[in-house]
Amino acid sequence: MSEAAARAAEMVAAVRDDPERRLGLAARFYEQRIDGRSIRAYRRAEVAFMRWQIRCGVLRADGGSPWWRAVNEALLRDAAEADLLCNGAAGSPTTRSVDAWLAFLRAPEPARWYRAHNASIVGGYLRHRDLVDGEGPLERFFMDVALLRVLYAHCLLIRPRLALGRLAPLGRVLGDPRLRGADLFLSLGDVLPDVYPLAKVGIEKVLADENYLSRIMDYGVIVPRIAQLYRAAADDLGEPELAGLCEGDFPVYAWPYEQRHVWRTDRSPLAIALARALVGPPPR
Repeated sequence: MSEAAARAAEMVAAVRDDPERRLGLAARFYEQRIDGRSIRAYRRAEVAFMRWQIRCGVLRADGGSPWWRAVNEALLRDAAEADLLCNGAAGSPTTRSVDAWLAFLRAPEPARWYRAHNASIVGGYLRHRDLVDGEGPLERFFMDVALLRVLYAHCLLIRPRLALGRLAPLGRVLGDPRLRGADLFLSLGDVLPDVYPLAKVGIEKVLADENYLSRIMDYGVIVPRIAQLYRAAADDLGEPELAGLCEGDFPVYAWPYEQRHVWRTDRSPLAIALARALVGPPPR
């Protein structure tokens, strides 16, 4: 193991059982300046999402989620290793995601941030799929929802025509991680519940309680593009396994294909139809 990789692993291990210190490690990455320019604005969605993780308890050492903890560690470790390498520590990137973070640090811009952040998230998803079975059914559903949202946010900026159809010019504003618009897709506070583990309620109640505007966005714009979003992100991240987390038009990382009805709805039909007409069909 290289010096940079070993030191990054030590840094993450030191905060592993303290959610607030995890947050501090993530936030400090963005306090540095690159060629005299601050990158602090890039941290907003990542920090907001970690605050949700702390609030609902998934990062707790006792009673938290082994899966969420592991995926979060992947992100922290990749960024820490890249930071160390960029600042002179010995070694070479140990993963493709570390290399992506290095590319961002050397020339910060939104598209590079998405590739780095989502490479770490996808890498964590793929490496820790063995932990999925330890989670409840609703927790597994939200794993797929969270992944779909970050892939969509990725495409807003990198492939806006796929993400927004006729409204593609809005992609740079809605997808820029430095701006408030990206919070709609990356902070996920309007999508994920604030308690872990989830109460034992049925999936139908969870879907019925979804925020109205989120439902319109999810079912009117994102759901018709699911298969294309996974393929596009897999290509852009150089992670072919990612495309296999979607079967047909349905996410299947943790949620079974046999229960794919959750990705369709008969609620708010007029508003959803209007959203689909406004954006247009996904490109073939």
